[in-house]
Amino acid sequence: MKIGVDASFLRKPGTGIGVVTTRVLRVLASLPEAENHQFVLYLDEDADTSYLPGERFKKRVFLPWWTRDDVPRRILWERQLPREVLSDGCEAFFSLSQSSTVFPKPRGIRHVMLVHDIIPFLFPAYQGKFTHRIHARRIESALPRADHLLAVSQTTKRDLSINIGIPEDRIDVAYPDCAPIFREEVTDDELDRVLRKHGLKAGYIYHGGGLEIRKNTEGLLRAYADLVNKRDDMPPLVISGKIHEKKNRLATDVHGLIRKLGIGERVKLLGFVPESDLPALYRGARCFVFPSRYEGFGLPVLEAMAIGTPVIAGRTAGAVPEIAGNSALLVDTETPSEIGGAIARLLDDPTVCENLIERGHERMKDFSWERFARIILSTIIQDTDV
Repeated sequence: MKIGVDASFLRKPGTGIGVVTTRVLRVLASLPEAENHQFVLYLDEDADTSYLPGERFKKRVFLPWWTRDDVPRRILWERQLPREVLSDGCEAFFSLSQSSTVFPKPRGIRHVMLVHDIIPFLFPAYQGKFTHRIHARRIESALPRADHLLAVSQTTKRDLSINIGIPEDRIDVAYPDCAPIFREEVTDDELDRVLRKHGLKAGYIYHGGGLEIRKNTEGLLRAYADLVNKRDDMPPLVISGKIHEKKNRLATDVHGLIRKLGIGERVKLLGFVPESDLPALYRGARCFVFPSRYEGFGLPVLEAMAIGTPVIAGRTAGAVPEIAGNSALLVDTETPSEIGGAIARLLDDPTVCENLIERGHERMKDFSWERFARIILSTIIQDTDV
Protein backbone atom coordinates (compact mmCIF):
# COMPACT_ATOMS: atom_id res chain seq x y z
CA MET A 1 0.00 0.00 0.00
CA LYS A 2 1.11 3.54 -0.73
CA ILE A 3 0.52 5.67 2.38
CA GLY A 4 0.83 9.45 2.42
CA VAL A 5 1.95 11.17 5.63
CA ASP A 6 1.73 14.79 6.69
CA ALA A 7 5.31 15.05 7.95
CA SER A 8 5.49 18.85 7.92
CA PHE A 9 6.53 19.06 11.58
CA LEU A 10 9.85 17.42 10.74
CA ARG A 11 11.13 20.97 10.34
CA LYS A 12 10.21 21.72 13.97
CA PRO A 13 12.08 18.95 15.84
CA GLY A 14 12.02 20.89 19.12
CA THR A 15 8.22 20.80 19.40
CA GLY A 16 6.16 17.99 20.86
CA ILE A 17 4.58 17.21 17.49
CA GLY A 18 8.02 17.36 15.89
CA VAL A 19 9.30 14.74 18.36
CA VAL A 20 6.30 12.50 17.65
CA THR A 21 6.71 12.88 13.87
CA THR A 22 10.40 11.96 13.94
CA ARG A 23 9.97 8.97 16.24
CA VAL A 24 6.93 7.54 14.42
CA LEU A 25 8.76 7.60 11.08
CA ARG A 26 11.89 6.02 12.55
CA VAL A 27 9.91 3.22 14.16
CA LEU A 28 7.72 2.64 11.09
CA ALA A 29 10.92 2.15 9.09
CA SER A 30 11.95 -0.65 11.47
CA LEU A 31 8.63 -2.52 11.83
CA PRO A 32 8.51 -5.83 9.91
CA GLU A 33 4.80 -5.33 9.20
CA ALA A 34 5.57 -2.01 7.48
CA GLU A 35 8.08 -3.49 5.02
CA ASN A 36 5.49 -4.09 2.28
CA HIS A 37 4.20 -0.52 2.38
CA GLN A 38 5.50 2.63 0.70
CA PHE A 39 5.34 5.98 2.47
CA VAL A 40 5.22 9.39 0.83
CA LEU A 41 6.18 12.19 3.25
CA TYR A 42 4.63 15.56 2.48
CA LEU A 43 6.44 18.69 3.73
CA ASP A 44 6.17 22.44 3.29
CA GLU A 45 9.94 22.81 3.79
CA ASP A 46 12.70 20.32 3.19
CA ALA A 47 13.95 18.34 6.18
CA ASP A 48 16.56 15.64 6.73
CA THR A 49 15.14 12.16 6.18
CA SER A 50 18.44 10.41 5.44
CA TYR A 51 17.84 8.06 8.40
CA LEU A 52 14.86 6.50 6.54
CA PRO A 53 15.20 3.80 3.85
CA GLY A 54 14.87 5.69 0.58
CA GLU A 55 13.31 2.78 -1.31
CA ARG A 56 10.24 2.86 0.99
CA PHE A 57 10.13 6.48 2.16
CA LYS A 58 9.83 9.18 -0.51
CA LYS A 59 9.71 12.90 0.15
CA ARG A 60 7.44 15.48 -1.51
CA VAL A 61 8.06 19.14 -0.74
CA PHE A 62 5.71 21.80 -2.05
CA LEU A 63 4.50 25.27 -1.15
CA PRO A 64 1.28 27.10 -2.01
CA TRP A 65 1.37 30.44 -3.78
CA TRP A 66 1.57 32.18 -0.37
CA THR A 67 5.05 31.27 0.88
CA ARG A 68 5.50 33.34 4.04
CA ASP A 69 5.74 31.03 7.08
CA ASP A 70 2.51 31.88 8.88
CA VAL A 71 -1.01 30.57 9.51
CA PRO A 72 -2.38 31.51 6.06
CA ARG A 73 0.39 29.43 4.46
CA ARG A 74 -0.54 26.53 6.72
CA ILE A 75 -4.19 26.80 5.71
CA LEU A 76 -3.36 26.93 2.01
CA TRP A 77 -0.85 24.08 2.28
CA GLU A 78 -3.35 21.82 4.05
CA ARG A 79 -5.95 22.73 1.45
CA GLN A 80 -3.61 21.86 -1.45
CA LEU A 81 -2.40 18.65 0.20
CA PRO A 82 -5.28 16.35 -0.94
CA ARG A 83 -4.66 17.21 -4.60
CA GLU A 84 -0.97 16.30 -4.26
CA VAL A 85 -1.74 13.08 -2.38
CA LEU A 86 -4.39 11.92 -4.87
CA SER A 87 -2.18 12.74 -7.85
CA ASP A 88 0.58 10.58 -6.33
CA GLY A 89 -1.76 7.61 -6.12
CA CYS A 90 -1.77 7.20 -2.35
CA GLU A 91 -4.33 4.73 -1.03
CA ALA A 92 -4.36 6.01 2.55
CA PHE A 93 -3.23 9.14 4.35
CA PHE A 94 -2.10 9.83 7.91
CA SER A 95 -2.04 13.28 9.50
CA LEU A 96 0.45 13.35 12.38
CA SER A 97 -1.44 16.20 14.03
CA GLN A 98 -4.89 17.75 13.94
CA SER A 99 -5.25 19.61 10.65
CA SER A 100 -7.77 21.15 8.27
CA THR A 101 -7.00 18.61 5.51
CA VAL A 102 -10.12 17.07 3.99
CA PHE A 103 -10.24 14.46 1.22
CA PRO A 104 -13.17 14.58 -1.20
CA LYS A 105 -15.60 11.66 -0.95
CA PRO A 106 -15.86 9.16 -2.40
CA ARG A 107 -12.25 8.85 -3.58
CA GLY A 108 -11.33 5.57 -1.91
CA ILE A 109 -8.59 7.01 0.31
CA ARG A 110 -8.65 6.34 4.05
CA HIS A 111 -7.70 9.36 6.16
CA VAL A 112 -6.54 8.81 9.75
CA MET A 113 -5.72 11.83 11.91
CA LEU A 114 -3.72 11.97 15.14
CA VAL A 115 -5.08 14.54 17.63
CA HIS A 116 -2.78 15.83 20.35
CA ASP A 117 -5.23 18.27 21.94
CA ILE A 118 -8.00 20.72 21.14
CA ILE A 119 -6.60 23.59 23.22
CA PRO A 120 -7.85 26.38 20.87
CA PHE A 121 -11.42 25.19 21.47
CA LEU A 122 -10.99 24.90 25.24
CA PHE A 123 -9.07 28.19 25.62
CA PRO A 124 -10.53 30.81 23.24
CA ALA A 125 -7.55 33.13 23.84
CA TYR A 126 -5.60 30.89 21.44
CA GLN A 127 -7.94 32.07 18.69
CA GLY A 128 -7.21 35.75 19.28
CA LYS A 129 -6.02 36.43 15.73
CA PHE A 130 -8.44 36.29 12.83
CA THR A 131 -6.28 33.78 10.92
CA HIS A 132 -6.11 31.54 14.00
CA ARG A 133 -9.90 31.58 14.28
CA ILE A 134 -10.24 30.66 10.60
CA HIS A 135 -7.76 27.78 10.97
CA ALA A 136 -9.52 26.53 14.13
CA ARG A 137 -12.88 26.53 12.35
CA ARG A 138 -11.42 24.62 9.42
CA ILE A 139 -9.90 22.03 11.79
CA GLU A 140 -13.23 21.73 13.61
CA SER A 141 -14.89 21.00 10.26
CA ALA A 142 -12.19 18.52 9.18
CA LEU A 143 -12.10 16.39 12.32
CA PRO A 144 -15.50 14.69 11.79
CA ARG A 145 -14.69 14.12 8.11
CA ALA A 146 -11.59 12.00 8.76
CA ASP A 147 -12.29 8.27 8.57
CA HIS A 148 -10.82 7.65 12.00
CA LEU A 149 -9.11 9.61 14.76
CA LEU A 150 -6.33 8.61 17.13
CA ALA A 151 -6.03 10.60 20.38
CA VAL A 152 -2.85 10.72 22.47
CA SER A 153 -4.83 10.33 25.72
CA GLN A 154 -8.23 9.36 27.05
CA THR A 155 -8.59 13.01 28.02
CA THR A 156 -8.18 14.18 24.42
CA LYS A 157 -10.60 11.48 23.27
CA ARG A 158 -13.19 12.72 25.76
CA ASP A 159 -12.57 16.34 24.71
CA LEU A 160 -13.16 15.41 21.07
CA SER A 161 -16.41 13.68 21.93
CA ILE A 162 -17.78 16.37 24.23
CA ASN A 163 -16.60 19.53 22.45
CA ILE A 164 -16.49 18.52 18.77
CA GLY A 165 -19.19 15.85 18.83
CA ILE A 166 -17.08 12.97 17.45
CA PRO A 167 -18.61 9.58 18.34
CA GLU A 168 -16.30 7.72 20.71
CA ASP A 169 -16.32 4.61 18.52
CA ARG A 170 -14.51 6.63 15.85
CA ILE A 171 -11.64 7.51 18.22
CA ASP A 172 -8.93 5.20 19.55
CA VAL A 173 -6.25 6.12 22.08
CA ALA A 174 -2.55 5.59 21.48
CA TYR A 175 0.04 6.85 23.98
CA PRO A 176 3.26 8.23 22.48
CA ASP A 177 6.53 8.04 24.39
CA CYS A 178 9.23 10.57 25.24
CA ALA A 179 12.33 10.89 23.08
CA PRO A 180 14.79 7.98 23.60
CA ILE A 181 17.40 10.37 25.02
CA PHE A 182 15.33 10.57 28.23
CA ARG A 183 15.47 6.81 28.72
CA GLU A 184 19.25 6.73 28.58
CA GLU A 185 21.41 7.02 31.68
CA VAL A 186 22.81 10.49 32.31
CA THR A 187 26.48 9.99 33.19
CA ASP A 188 28.20 12.05 35.86
CA ASP A 189 30.41 13.59 33.18
CA GLU A 190 27.39 14.62 31.11
CA LEU A 191 25.68 16.05 34.19
CA ASP A 192 28.77 18.09 35.06
CA ARG A 193 29.10 19.35 31.48
CA VAL A 194 25.51 20.58 31.25
CA LEU A 195 25.45 22.12 34.72
CA ARG A 196 28.70 24.00 34.04
CA LYS A 197 27.33 25.19 30.70
CA HIS A 198 24.32 26.76 32.40
CA GLY A 199 26.11 27.92 35.56
CA LEU A 200 24.24 25.54 37.88
CA LYS A 201 24.91 23.25 40.80
CA ALA A 202 22.84 20.12 41.38
CA GLY A 203 19.97 20.33 43.87
CA TYR A 204 17.76 23.06 42.36
CA ILE A 205 14.01 23.05 41.74
CA TYR A 206 13.32 22.76 38.01
CA HIS A 207 10.47 24.01 35.84
CA GLY A 208 10.18 23.77 32.05
CA GLY A 209 7.78 22.91 29.28
CA GLY A 210 6.67 26.34 28.14
CA LEU A 211 5.96 29.78 29.57
CA GLU A 212 2.46 30.40 28.26
CA ILE A 213 -0.13 31.59 30.78
CA ARG A 214 -1.77 28.15 30.49
CA LYS A 215 1.43 26.60 31.88
CA ASN A 216 0.92 28.59 35.11
CA THR A 217 4.52 29.59 35.77
CA GLU A 218 3.03 32.45 37.78
CA GLY A 219 1.57 30.02 40.31
CA LEU A 220 4.97 28.40 40.78
CA LEU A 221 6.76 31.73 41.16
CA ARG A 222 4.28 32.86 43.82
CA ALA A 223 4.63 29.55 45.65
CA TYR A 224 8.41 29.76 45.50
CA ALA A 225 8.47 33.36 46.75
CA ASP A 226 6.36 32.35 49.74
CA LEU A 227 8.73 29.46 50.52
CA VAL A 228 11.76 31.76 50.29
CA ASN A 229 10.17 33.99 52.92
CA LYS A 230 9.50 31.04 55.23
CA ARG A 231 12.63 28.90 54.83
CA ASP A 232 16.35 29.54 54.92
CA ASP A 233 17.23 26.37 53.03
CA MET A 234 15.41 26.96 49.76
CA PRO A 235 17.40 25.81 46.73
CA PRO A 236 17.33 28.02 43.64
CA LEU A 237 14.50 27.79 41.11
CA VAL A 238 15.67 27.05 37.56
CA ILE A 239 13.33 27.75 34.64
CA SER A 240 13.97 26.81 31.02
CA GLY A 241 11.98 27.91 27.99
CA LYS A 242 11.74 30.77 25.55
CA ILE A 243 10.95 34.11 27.21
CA HIS A 244 8.18 35.69 25.14
CA GLU A 245 7.73 39.37 24.41
CA LYS A 246 5.49 41.37 26.76
CA LYS A 247 3.01 42.06 23.96
CA ASN A 248 2.30 38.33 23.66
CA ARG A 249 -0.94 38.08 25.62
CA LEU A 250 -0.67 34.29 25.88
CA ALA A 251 2.69 34.44 27.66
CA THR A 252 3.60 34.95 31.30
CA ASP A 253 5.60 38.11 32.07
CA VAL A 254 8.27 36.11 33.87
CA HIS A 255 10.74 38.96 34.30
CA GLY A 256 8.05 41.30 35.65
CA LEU A 257 6.76 38.73 38.14
CA ILE A 258 10.21 37.91 39.43
CA ARG A 259 10.92 41.60 40.03
CA LYS A 260 7.54 42.11 41.71
CA LEU A 261 8.07 39.14 44.02
CA GLY A 262 11.64 40.17 44.87
CA ILE A 263 13.21 36.80 44.04
CA GLY A 264 15.54 37.87 41.23
CA GLU A 265 18.62 36.52 43.01
CA ARG A 266 17.00 33.13 43.60
CA VAL A 267 15.62 32.35 40.12
CA LYS A 268 17.78 31.31 37.17
CA LEU A 269 16.22 31.79 33.72
CA LEU A 270 17.93 29.66 31.09
CA GLY A 271 15.91 30.64 28.04
CA PHE A 272 15.66 28.08 25.25
CA VAL A 273 17.57 24.89 26.06
CA PRO A 274 18.39 22.27 23.40
CA GLU A 275 16.85 18.86 23.92
CA SER A 276 20.31 17.32 24.34
CA ASP A 277 20.75 19.26 27.61
CA LEU A 278 17.34 18.47 29.10
CA PRO A 279 18.04 14.98 30.53
CA ALA A 280 20.91 16.36 32.62
CA LEU A 281 18.78 19.33 33.74
CA TYR A 282 16.12 16.91 34.99
CA ARG A 283 18.70 14.70 36.69
CA GLY A 284 20.34 17.62 38.48
CA ALA A 285 17.04 18.75 40.03
CA ARG A 286 15.61 17.86 43.44
CA CYS A 287 12.17 17.90 41.82
CA PHE A 288 10.39 18.96 38.64
CA VAL A 289 7.36 21.23 39.00
CA PHE A 290 4.82 21.27 36.17
CA PRO A 291 1.87 23.41 37.31
CA SER A 292 0.14 23.54 33.90
CA ARG A 293 -3.61 24.21 33.94
CA TYR A 294 -4.25 21.89 31.00
CA GLU A 295 -2.40 19.40 28.79
CA GLY A 296 -3.62 17.07 26.08
CA PHE A 297 -0.79 14.73 27.08
CA GLY A 298 1.96 16.26 29.25
CA LEU A 299 5.28 15.22 27.70
CA PRO A 300 7.54 16.95 30.29
CA VAL A 301 5.97 14.81 33.03
CA LEU A 302 6.96 11.70 31.08
CA GLU A 303 10.49 13.02 30.52
CA ALA A 304 11.03 13.71 34.20
CA MET A 305 9.69 10.29 35.24
CA ALA A 306 11.95 8.58 32.70
CA ILE A 307 15.02 10.33 34.12
CA GLY A 308 13.99 9.58 37.71
CA THR A 309 13.13 13.07 38.95
CA PRO A 310 10.19 13.47 41.39
CA VAL A 311 7.29 15.36 39.77
CA ILE A 312 4.76 17.86 41.12
CA ALA A 313 1.83 18.53 38.77
CA GLY A 314 -1.82 19.57 38.61
CA ARG A 315 -4.56 17.15 39.61
CA THR A 316 -7.03 18.82 37.22
CA ALA A 317 -4.56 19.58 34.40
CA GLY A 318 -6.28 17.68 31.59
CA ALA A 319 -4.34 14.50 30.77
CA VAL A 320 -1.56 15.05 33.33
CA PRO A 321 -3.12 12.86 36.08
CA GLU A 322 -3.84 10.20 33.46
CA ILE A 323 -0.24 10.17 32.26
CA ALA A 324 1.38 10.44 35.70
CA GLY A 325 -0.88 7.96 37.49
CA ASN A 326 0.36 7.61 41.07
CA SER A 327 3.88 8.64 40.06
CA ALA A 328 3.58 12.36 40.85
CA LEU A 329 2.42 14.60 43.66
CA LEU A 330 -0.81 16.05 42.26
CA VAL A 331 -2.00 19.36 43.69
CA ASP A 332 -4.42 22.19 43.01
CA THR A 333 -2.11 24.36 40.90
CA GLU A 334 -4.48 27.33 41.18
CA THR A 335 -3.50 27.49 44.85
CA PRO A 336 0.16 28.52 45.27
CA SER A 337 0.20 27.27 48.86
CA GLU A 338 -0.51 23.73 47.59
CA ILE A 339 2.35 23.96 45.11
CA GLY A 340 4.61 25.24 47.87
CA GLY A 341 3.47 22.53 50.28
CA ALA A 342 4.33 19.83 47.74
CA ILE A 343 7.78 21.33 47.13
CA ALA A 344 8.45 21.48 50.88
CA ARG A 345 7.33 17.87 51.27
CA LEU A 346 9.78 16.64 48.64
CA LEU A 347 12.60 18.70 50.12
CA ASP A 348 11.97 17.33 53.61
CA ASP A 349 11.04 13.70 52.99
CA PRO A 350 13.46 11.61 50.89
CA THR A 351 11.20 8.56 51.27
CA VAL A 352 8.43 10.27 49.31
CA CYS A 353 10.93 11.13 46.58
CA GLU A 354 12.18 7.55 46.42
CA ASN A 355 8.62 6.19 46.16
CA LEU A 356 7.75 8.61 43.35
CA ILE A 357 10.90 7.70 41.43
CA GLU A 358 10.16 3.97 41.77
CA ARG A 359 6.55 4.43 40.68
CA GLY A 360 7.67 6.60 37.77
CA HIS A 361 9.98 3.91 36.44
CA GLU A 362 7.15 1.38 36.66
CA ARG A 363 4.72 3.75 34.94
CA MET A 364 7.13 4.24 32.04
CA LYS A 365 6.48 0.63 30.99
CA ASP A 366 3.08 1.78 29.70
CA PHE A 367 4.66 4.01 27.04
CA SER A 368 6.34 2.66 23.92
CA TRP A 369 7.12 4.11 20.50
CA GLU A 370 6.89 0.66 18.94
CA ARG A 371 3.41 0.07 20.38
CA PHE A 372 2.36 3.57 19.32
CA ALA A 373 3.57 3.07 15.73
CA ARG A 374 1.92 -0.34 15.48
CA ILE A 375 -1.45 1.11 16.51
CA ILE A 376 -1.03 3.85 13.90
CA LEU A 377 -0.19 1.42 11.11
CA SER A 378 -2.99 -1.01 11.95
CA THR A 379 -5.49 1.87 12.06
CA ILE A 380 -4.34 3.17 8.68
CA ILE A 381 -4.65 -0.17 6.87
CA GLN A 382 -7.91 -1.15 8.57
CA ASP A 383 -10.76 -1.84 6.15
CA THR A 384 -8.54 -1.18 3.13
CA ASP A 385 -7.55 -3.52 0.34
CA VAL A 386 -3.96 -4.44 1.29
